[in-house]
Amino acid sequence: MSKTTTIYLALGTNLGDRRANLLAALRALASHVAIRQVSSLYETEPAYVEDQPRFLNAVLRGETALPPSELLAALKQIEGELGRVAGMRFGPRQIDIDILLYGETQQADAALTIPHPRLAERPFVLVPLAEIAPELVPPGYAQSIGALAERVRGHGDILAQVGAIDSGEWA
Repeated sequence: MSKTTTIYLALGTNLGDRRANLLAALRALASHVAIRQVSSLYETEPAYVEDQPRFLNAVLRGETALPPSELLAALKQIEGELGRVAGMRFGPRQIDIDILLYGETQQADAALTIPHPRLAERPFVLVPLAEIAPELVPPGYAQSIGALAERVRGHGDILAQVGAIDSGEWA
């Protein structure tokens, strides 16, 4: 059996049936990632580019045997299959899947930076991540995810926790 690594992925969508988009992404991810836990769903205001629909965001914890570069390629393929088209940076999207953390990996190259370079500034990532891994201290950080989330809570884009996707829906 291949060695697996614990990973955390962020999922977001603001076009079409947002819940269905997240569910489709989880189902597609299941062939590459053993999904262990998914946060609640959070409705959020768009970050960076404000003139677009609200997002639905979640974070998952999983295990994968894929190395980071292959995982990134799989995520990009899933995004394309689910209708994401290249467009404006931070603009509207059918689905967005980002690698937040990959075990204890610290990597920075032209294709991929782990931990995600904007992890600590994004309430729409930190709050759902803190829901499922509050004690986790990311590699290269001095504070836990819970402490980082408290620092940005109330200063950002989260409008409401709006339910969850049950594991039976995507498993």
